[in-house]
Amino acid sequence: RTLRYVPESSQDKIISDEDVFETLLKIFKALFINDFSRQAHILALLPEVRCQYMKLLTVEQKRSKVDSCNHQNQHVFSPEEVLFNTLGFSITRDRSSLVSAGTGVFVTKGFVPKGTLVSMYPGTVYRKHEPIFFQSLGNPFIFRCIDGILIDGNDKGLSRSVYRSCSRRDQLGPFQMSDESWLTSALQNPLAVGQYVNNCSHEKAANVCYQEFDVPGYFPVELKQYLPNIVYSHDIESQLRCVVLVTLRDIKQGEELFSNYYTVVN
Repeated sequence: RTLRYVPESSQDKIISDEDVFETLLKIFKALFINDFSRQAHILALLPEVRCQYMKLLTVEQKRSKVDSCNHQNQHVFSPEEVLFNTLGFSITRDRSSLVSAGTGVFVTKGFVPKGTLVSMYPGTVYRKHEPIFFQSLGNPFIFRCIDGILIDGNDKGLSRSVYRSCSRRDQLGPFQMSDESWLTSALQNPLAVGQYVNNCSHEKAANVCYQEFDVPGYFPVELKQYLPNIVYSHDIESQLRCVVLVTLRDIKQGEELFSNYYTVVN
């Protein structure tokens, strides 16, 4: 079992929150534009935002040599292709290279430079003292943040039901406040596989680490549909906690992601 030491929680950042925010905006906007025809009911309520995306869509269509007068004819890429076209790599779940480790996460295409947001840890976010006993039974996917916040990344059983219930509870008309697709095999956000990243070993050194990120209140409402996290308690007003995985070194195509599970704050 491995440990990662940081002087204090405020210094537990490989990259800045601004870099995390900009990367999420970049990939989420690309996913939104790629799925533009399905977003009409949302954009009808956001005319100013719609104009901005129409301009971005026109640029993308010109790049793809698609008729800019008819966005219905745009070529729709898979989320994995959007990830590669936007950030230069794609990742997927597959059998781990570690014996008896089950599922792992691999870079399937491209190259991931050091200091890159490469994945997200999905799940229901529980604050201190919130009930999680039954969800925790036999559950290897509960991530503990430095401040005691817990994220349940289990996509099966009671954990799955709780996440879906909270997600549908928080939906505002056509606006989805979170992404449910990580519970399925058809991911809308291709980054939302971080719960399957295995711990490093003596033979396989860590190449990514976890970094906590609080989603700011000004995060675009139309892009929240790609956030793979939801808070358990609806009545508490605070920022949504997310956990991202950031590369500790350059990672090449075909490599599996390995992390440090345990962080000690001095």
